[in-house]
Amino acid sequence: MKRLFVIFLTITSITVFAQNNTAYWQQHADYKMDVDIDAENYQYKGTQELAYTNNSPDVLNVVFYHLYFNAFQPNSEMDARLQAVPDPDKRMVNNIGTKENPVYESRIAKLKPNEIGYLKVLSLKQNGKEVKFLIDGTVLKVILNDQIQQGEKVNFEMTFEGQVPVHIRRAGRNSVDGVALSMAQWYPKMAEYDFEGWHADSYIAREFHGVWANFDVTLHIDKNYTVGSTGYLQNPQEVGHGYEDKSKPLKLPKGKKLKWHFVAPNVHDFTWAADPNYVHDILKTASGTELHFFYKNDKKYATAWKEVQPLTEKALQYFNENIGEYPWKQYSVIQGGDGGMEYAMCTLVEGGETLNNIVGTVFHELAHTWFQQILATNESKHSWMDEGFTSYISSLASNAFLREDDREPSSKNYNGYFYVVKNNIEEPLTTHADRFNTNTAFSVGSYTKGSMFLSQLNYIIGEENVRKTIKKYFEDFKFKHPTPNDIKRTAEKVSGIQLDWFLNEWTQTTHTIDYAVAKVEGNTVTLARIGQMPMPVDVVVTYVDGSKENFYIPLSMMRGEKSTDATLIKNWSWANPTYAFSTLKEVKSVEIDPSQLMADIDRENNVFESKQ
Repeated sequence: MKRLFVIFLTITSITVFAQNNTAYWQQHADYKMDVDIDAENYQYKGTQELAYTNNSPDVLNVVFYHLYFNAFQPNSEMDARLQAVPDPDKRMVNNIGTKENPVYESRIAKLKPNEIGYLKVLSLKQNGKEVKFLIDGTVLKVILNDQIQQGEKVNFEMTFEGQVPVHIRRAGRNSVDGVALSMAQWYPKMAEYDFEGWHADSYIAREFHGVWANFDVTLHIDKNYTVGSTGYLQNPQEVGHGYEDKSKPLKLPKGKKLKWHFVAPNVHDFTWAADPNYVHDILKTASGTELHFFYKNDKKYATAWKEVQPLTEKALQYFNENIGEYPWKQYSVIQGGDGGMEYAMCTLVEGGETLNNIVGTVFHELAHTWFQQILATNESKHSWMDEGFTSYISSLASNAFLREDDREPSSKNYNGYFYVVKNNIEEPLTTHADRFNTNTAFSVGSYTKGSMFLSQLNYIIGEENVRKTIKKYFEDFKFKHPTPNDIKRTAEKVSGIQLDWFLNEWTQTTHTIDYAVAKVEGNTVTLARIGQMPMPVDVVVTYVDGSKENFYIPLSMMRGEKSTDATLIKNWSWANPTYAFSTLKEVKSVEIDPSQLMADIDRENNVFESKQ
């Protein structure tokens, strides 16, 4: 009996260990940075205190930091990538050929020493003791003095200096709009460690992944500069620039610089921008969130940046209602960067001479707050979840408020996907964002096909279930790092339909959907699956007497069916390339997927029309 008890304890211990070892966990960091900016020379020096908590079940021997600005140097990996791919990001190259026969030259390759970006780590300590580190381009590897044990918190103290590069991608000096400083990816940032291990990827200009953290950041910059930033300003009366309580006196310090003290709770990045010619507007929304807008004091921008403000509030409310509540008290829309790029509690947006020039970008980047800044997928590995889900929900908001057409995205938005399929340049969505062969394949895959993941779910499980899935996904995984399996399992729980086949086919292969009406004989209809990807099938039959009947054919692998008013008929198994069913009356015409929601690559064979 005693021996059995010992065995029981041993088995129980192993079971508990296994459960604890596989339970969800995430690392945590607390940053405190003090940075002095030489705006005239685009350089800065700073100190960083980083408290890092190892919540993993592993003992860590090393840690990694990102030094993103080192990418903006000749011969960097980003530079090499631009020179190697046939279809580079056009913002980062110059065409030294012709429009008909372009020859692209990396802009990074031409940077002079005073134009490059860099981040130099001058010293680094672990718990007060100097620690060895190695720098390889944009990645810093720290060889720890002492291992970081499970559950242990360690402190790293760093001094660093940086130079802001000429604006080439996302961050830099003097953007195309003339914004002085767009400061994204500007500080030494701890790399993420999760159940897959370290994500110490070199910076190739694509996407990001970060540790959930609290930030305490103080910036010292020329007093003429207005700063828009992640986080909440702690000393508005010592700064002014539109932040101050106008009922109280300002307490501006003497000297050439102001101290800007920001605090940002529970975010995984910190971004700011500054310009001596910013207008700063504040819109207090009905939901209680303050919307801050920073834009160049230039009459060509004034109208658009005023008009976009109430629309931004509408989009905020739409996302609150259709995804989940925005958790912070402030969000800033800042003119800067290139195109648009999402960051914690803010976005950088280029341009704005007309409302149409910026409103779509503002909606998209604001939606990223939910799909990346709250639901923090690893967008380097799963950019389709980040960009695709954002594109889907921002399109719905745009339909509602800009086009007064609150319908689900349909096949009219699928053209980019059909283009890459037709031209045989599509790559699986499991491709790392940096490693797509072409910029087109990355963009269409991440934005269009990623959005279509949810559109196809609409077709498979129904629109109402997709709406419920999005809300449950947000509630279950906010402030975590969800994976593709998490959105799939959420949809399964909501709908009761098995979806592993769909996740596999849509994201891990380049299989396509193509169904056809093979033949119609009397009242017997035969359908054919021509494409490799199976789907359930909606069919509308028009009878000779003019009446119509809708049929719904579930896919066997679903082990269930969506709610529909159509006539439910027997399942179609994936292994069978054809499927036949009979009707009660003679058939005049047949159409597969009349909603055109299914991403069928050849709709010409979806319709049969009797010649009689």
